[in-house]
Amino acid sequence: MRKLMVLGAGISQLPLIKTAKEMGLTLIVLSRYGKYPGFALADKVYYEDTTNVDKVVEIAKLERIEGICTTGTDVAVKSIGKVADTLRLSGISYDSAKLSSNKWEMKQAFMEHGVRTAKFIKAKTIEEAYQAFEALTAPLIFKSVDNGASKGIAKVASAAQVEYAYEYVMKATKLDFFVIEEFVEGTEFGAQGFVNDNRLQFIMPHGDLMFYGDTGVPIGHYVPYELPDNVVEDIRVQLENSIRALRLNNCAINADFILKDGKVYVLEIGGRAGATCLPELVSTFYGFDYYEQIIRSALRMNPAFPTHSAQPCACELLIADEDGEIVRLENGNGAHDDIIQVSFDYDIGDTIRKFRVGTDRIGQIIVKGDSLEQSLNRLAEVKANIGIALRN
Repeated sequence: MRKLMVLGAGISQLPLIKTAKEMGLTLIVLSRYGKYPGFALADKVYYEDTTNVDKVVEIAKLERIEGICTTGTDVAVKSIGKVADTLRLSGISYDSAKLSSNKWEMKQAFMEHGVRTAKFIKAKTIEEAYQAFEALTAPLIFKSVDNGASKGIAKVASAAQVEYAYEYVMKATKLDFFVIEEFVEGTEFGAQGFVNDNRLQFIMPHGDLMFYGDTGVPIGHYVPYELPDNVVEDIRVQLENSIRALRLNNCAINADFILKDGKVYVLEIGGRAGATCLPELVSTFYGFDYYEQIIRSALRMNPAFPTHSAQPCACELLIADEDGEIVRLENGNGAHDDIIQVSFDYDIGDTIRKFRVGTDRIGQIIVKGDSLEQSLNRLAEVKANIGIALRN
């Protein structure tokens, strides 16, 4: 059997791991030690940090893997790139992975390749942070350049917030600098895509359901996301320019955009599939198993991305507005063809955190419908029939 390595064993990687097992592959799962559900399905487990590039390469050589992939996380992408380069496997290159995993290098590459993006400044000290606040037009976004899942990001509307944002971002980053960029006032949305053999296979724009704390964090998505033809074309232009800028190939694309005055601004591009149920939405909307195609690309097994279907669908995370111990966790929804999934990540008695970033989730809902309106209505109905209670 062919041997595949998956980086990460958490809830985001679990569907990818399940699909690999259903395909009859020998599965090597590598992740730091923890209570992660993907370990139970692996043929072999290595308890290692997915960001330890040299160690991941060493294990990949030892196991003689034929493919490597992940989904829903940025932190493992550089290790995938290094393994792909070293073992000459299909996947994102190490140089491309570094560009797409570091917001500072990404922004510079965008500017060099004509990608429309917000103005930005690099900062190291609190003095430079105040200088950036004066030089740019508020509101601003302070961003650590080495985090994903909306971690290490703070919105700053006034000079009084600069010190807090600086301390917050510097605490979140492992580096000695961060990026400050102008906040583009507009409509935030995203897109999924895949580059295979230097060809962009599809672009699926999606609407975002947002949670607003220190900054906006997506907690759900929906498709189709209807846009004027000129905006759809601008999405393609900006995405193709971004792909060239970051030299992406043989990988999934997770894109974050802002639409302002009919123009598409690129926030970030990731060389992996999105989290928050996005691979499931791709699969449902187009009618192919997206996880399978990610694996097939990694193993050079002729992936296929037919896009003739357009099934409206939507998803949303289940979250908590406080820390606490779960004392009730109930799904009061009966079986229905439009309910694709209702799942919980925790059990009664587990302790959960107040929602701040994408990993602070309790579970997820995925639904479909004859129209987008019906899908969103179904999502609301399903959510209303779920009971979660906490004890502080």
